Amino acid sequence: MSTTRGPAQPSPAQPGPARDGILSAQGIAALTRAGGILPASPYAPDQIQPASLDLRLGARAWRVRTSFLPGTGRSVGTCVERLAFHAIDLRPGAVLETGCVYIAELQESLALPADLAAAANPKSSTGRIDVFTRVIADRAEAFDQVEAGYHGPLYAEISPRTFPVLVRTGSRLSQIRFRRGEVRLRDADLADLHARFPLVSAATPSFQGGVAVSVDLSGFDGLIGYRAKRHTGLVDVDAPGRHRAVDFWEALPADGSGALILDPGQFYILASKEAVQVPPDHAAEMVPFDPLVGEFRVHYAGFFDPGFGYAGAGGTGARAVLEVRSRDVPFLLEDGQIVGRLVYERMAEVPATLYGADAGSNYQAQGLKLSKHFF
Repeated sequence: MSTTRGPAQPSPAQPGPARDGILSAQGIAALTRAGGILPASPYAPDQIQPASLDLRLGARAWRVRTSFLPGTGRSVGTCVERLAFHAIDLRPGAVLETGCVYIAELQESLALPADLAAAANPKSSTGRIDVFTRVIADRAEAFDQVEAGYHGPLYAEISPRTFPVLVRTGSRLSQIRFRRGEVRLRDADLADLHARFPLVSAATPSFQGGVAVSVDLSGFDGLIGYRAKRHTGLVDVDAPGRHRAVDFWEALPADGSGALILDPGQFYILASKEAVQVPPDHAAEMVPFDPLVGEFRVHYAGFFDPGFGYAGAGGTGARAVLEVRSRDVPFLLEDGQIVGRLVYERMAEVPATLYGADAGSNYQAQGLKLSKHFF
């Protein structure tokens, strides 16, 4: 007996191979839907950024006696059990003191596919109040790095350096990017991109493992920067625009010398001489230029999203704010001295919304600017 079949049905469309690059906001949302990111509660409306995800503090933190890395075969929880002085309930809010080290649970855990890795950094506003924070994963041998295919929880190491801070469950101090493949631009690629899209405003930019960035000590409306005061009150990390700048910062006037001596143990907010732009199809990160050029650290918070300073997203180039701390000896910083470098990476796709395209972007078209907490 024969049977009559209807028209052949097309096979379901198969997804193509995932593109290499930094995941965009829509890529992060898709990764979450697929179970690659496991949030303990629904995301806040602005938690997914153009090329990164803000990480939220969980319910518990621990005051520990030392910073640490778990290393191969050990969990962060095991290390905390050995090193913790006491646990802290973050739900009603808690004060984190300067000079102390804390480990906090994060609400986001990961179940990454085998070809996807991640890297974390402090948020810009976190770095600008001198809160030193790093993300730690189980079995990690490096801070702020999550290996491809990682399944497990995430924790934040938090150490306020200048101001005591008030945090709570849901506070966002760190951000994480997801990367597939090797997509960092080499110097020749940077030069080619700069020829098509000016990355920095320098007449003759220097490409040395990234685009060189120098410090501006000539002055912005009569100021070269700010130096943090000692023995101040609390900074509530979730209270933008609530703190008087004069209570926390000493303004540094431009005196015409084009120089600043960094005092050991002091924290400074300065700005780059170059205006920076990040094209929509790239992301950038500020990294130290070279530890041999000076005994200071610059820029805790290194992520620059697609559209930062971009004319099409409401910017005309934006200065990079530099969070500077001298190490052990006084150091003379001079106008135009190279202090860092911007490395650029390709995006897997252009974000649906660029940095600066909505009211949630605090630092678009910035010059010399304190964090959003101050007025």
